Amino acid sequence: MSDAEREARRALARLRRSLEKALRELDALAGAIRHAEAADFPEAEYAEAETHLDALTGFLDEEERRLREKILYSGGLEPGRIRRG
Repeated sequence: MSDAEREARRALARLRRSLEKALRELDALAGAIRHAEAADFPEAEYAEAETHLDALTGFLDEEERRLREKILYSGGLEPGRIRRG
């Protein structure tokens, strides 16, 4: 694995951890504001924000898959033929 591929994997992992933290923080914020505002809580806006974070998570999943296939291919392996045990 090249340095560029290694750095890409690290960057993807850092971004994934950041997104996971963002989802936790959004949930904590929603809980606090829901408690403070009760019926005035903007449910739709928070659901939309969570949808955007979920879309970013999906993007990361696809980038990880793409990078994994490139690494396997560059190593002479076919990505679809690898079994995990």
